[in-house]
Amino acid sequence: MTRPKTTAISPSFIVSNVEQTVAFYRDKLGFETRFQEPERNPFFAIIGRDGAQIFVKAEKNIEPVPNSRRHRHLRLDAFVYAPDPDALAAEFAANGAAFSVPLKDTNDGLRGFEICDPDGYVLFFGRPRNDAMTDELAETPANSTLLAAEPQLFVADVGASCEFYSKKLGFTVAFIYGEPPFYGQVFRNGARLNIRHLDEPAINPKLRDQEHLLSASITVDDANPLFLEFQTAGVLFHQTLKTEPWGARTFIVRDPDGNLILFSGGGR
Repeated sequence: MTRPKTTAISPSFIVSNVEQTVAFYRDKLGFETRFQEPERNPFFAIIGRDGAQIFVKAEKNIEPVPNSRRHRHLRLDAFVYAPDPDALAAEFAANGAAFSVPLKDTNDGLRGFEICDPDGYVLFFGRPRNDAMTDELAETPANSTLLAAEPQLFVADVGASCEFYSKKLGFTVAFIYGEPPFYGQVFRNGARLNIRHLDEPAINPKLRDQEHLLSASITVDDANPLFLEFQTAGVLFHQTLKTEPWGARTFIVRDPDGNLILFSGGGR
C-alpha cells in the first residue's frame, strides 16, 4: 500500500485586522489572496506565495498571541522554505519590508532572515545550509569574491537616524532590530549603510570637523542632481558641491549625529 503524501502545512494566525494583514503580505512580501470572506471587511483570508500559505482570521475580543509574546527566545511562528534566501531578501528589501533579523547564517545550520508582521508573528525565510566540503575542495580552497562593503555608522537614536536617511536622503530602511532599536540598515540602489546605537560619539566631534574625518564614502554616477535633490530636502552639508583636483565632483553630508558622508561622482 502506497503511503499517502503530505505536501505542505499552513499556519493559522489570529490577527487584529485581516485587511491590514493581507495588505502587508501582499505589498511587502509578494503574497496573493487565495480566499477572502466576505469580500468587504473580511474576517478570514487565505494568503500564499508559491507553496507557502497562511490562514488569517480575526475575532472580536480575541487578541493575537505570537510566540514572541510568550517567550522572546522562542519567537518563530513559521518557517518558510526559500531555496534562495539572498535573492528573496533583496526583493523584500526593495519592497520596503523591515527585517527583524537580517540575512545571515544562523548557529543552527540555516541561512535566512526573519520578518515580523503587523501583529508580531515572526516568519523565518530560508533554508538549511550545506557546510559539507569534499576532500578535493578542502585541499584546493577557492578564492572568495568580495561583493560589497557596508560602512558602520554609530548613532544615538537608530530610529531617528533611519528616518533621516529615508526622508532626507532617499534611502529605504532594510531593517531595524531591537526594542528599543539598537541596529538597523538603510540602502539606496547599491549603497548600504549599517546603523548602530552608541551612547557616546565614536569619533571626537572637534577632531572630526577639523580633519574632515569621513564615516562613509559613496560613489554616484552624477553628483550634480543628487546634490540639488539633497539641497531641496534641506540637508545640512559639511562641504557643498565642488570639483576636486583629480576631476571628481564631491560634496559631504552631515547627519544628525555628525557623521560625515562623502558623495563622489561625475558631473560638471
